[in-house]
Amino acid sequence: MSFLDAMAEASRQRLAAASRAHSEAALLAECASAPPPPPLALQGFGLIAEIKRASPAEGALEADTDVGGRAATYAGAGAAAVSVLTEPSRFHGSLEDLALAAKALRATGVPAMRKDFLVAPWQVLEARAAGAGGVLLILAMLEDCLVREMVDTAREQGMFVLLEAFDERDLARAGKLVPASEGPPVLAGVNTRDLRTLDVDPGRLEALARSLPPGIPGVAESGILSPEDAAAAAALGYRLVLVGTALMRSPAPGALAREMIEHGTRVLG
Repeated sequence: MSFLDAMAEASRQRLAAASRAHSEAALLAECASAPPPPPLALQGFGLIAEIKRASPAEGALEADTDVGGRAATYAGAGAAAVSVLTEPSRFHGSLEDLALAAKALRATGVPAMRKDFLVAPWQVLEARAAGAGGVLLILAMLEDCLVREMVDTAREQGMFVLLEAFDERDLARAGKLVPASEGPPVLAGVNTRDLRTLDVDPGRLEALARSLPPGIPGVAESGILSPEDAAAAAALGYRLVLVGTALMRSPAPGALAREMIEHGTRVLG
């Protein structure tokens, strides 16, 4: 079983347990009573700054991180959104982390995004109830009909969606799955880390840049370690970068986030 298959199965098990303990009606009521999510602002070059306590490839990053304080630091540096890992077994995340980040971001106008191995619309609602303004969906895990349902659920809740791709086929699917209607944005991400094997191929960003769906903001994911990497992604046509490990390990994450945004912005002019 690949890493991605194992994560999908674990996600289905968490979904089953959570849905037994919490009705969909109660979840929808929580979504309705939650403060509306801040919209994702896409102006020039953007950074989705990530909070993650650990990763299978990198090990422990910062287990005792102050989630709210770090989210506020990212927002203060100009991040367009803050991604929060909520997967518990391999990334040591939680919905509590998401809720803490969303609460800290509420006054900043910056949305939090749930990053996990989501397999059902119920988990999109779960993210919104915790305060998220966006979700990441991994195309390799999901059939087209399920992606459409999850995207529709997110946008009905005022949330943006990041569709994560690994290859040309995923990107072609992303282009067909983005709704034509007005609403919160749908982004297309290229992950240089193949979650089936955990191998990283930095050249994937350049190889797949020409396959980015036209008219859909592209996001460069994984392997962005420096301001120069962010500039290189911008030069390839990516509108945003998603950065986790480099920021979590930096002694000055706010300064690094700001420099990444500045370098990418200079390239885009």
